[in-house]
Amino acid sequence: MTTQSHTKSTARSLPIALLRARETVMAPIRDMLHDIQLTEQKWRILRVLDELGEVEQSAIAHEACLLLPSLTRILRTMEAEGQVTRRQDKEDKRRSMVRITDAGRAVLEDNLATSLAISNNIESQMGREKLNQLLDLLEELQAVKV
Repeated sequence: MTTQSHTKSTARSLPIALLRARETVMAPIRDMLHDIQLTEQKWRILRVLDELGEVEQSAIAHEACLLLPSLTRILRTMEAEGQVTRRQDKEDKRRSMVRITDAGRAVLEDNLATSLAISNNIESQMGREKLNQLLDLLEELQAVKV
């Protein structure tokens, strides 16, 4: 008996389906980021900071889906590039607070039209209702305890 009789086809495998969907969504975003010489990780960090304001590094790591050691290294580069600022928390000197700068926000604003066009393209092909349903289901999946 082969393992195939015990496992789902890759088309119905949740991890593989999620990876394939991610690649479909990320391909045009990667093209946009390549044109502006920005990594996916930096884009996510800028988006999170723009949305949340000044926050502690662990919150950024969680929201941007990055490991804290990687985030720390990336933030050093982004700080040197003038996209973010970091400071010690006044109450807890061990905590580092980060915020987006005007230069970092400009990166987002300069690419807003392209980013929205990518999102609108996906929505026009799927339909708003299906896309919202997918996002709701993905949020529900994140809450599953495995």
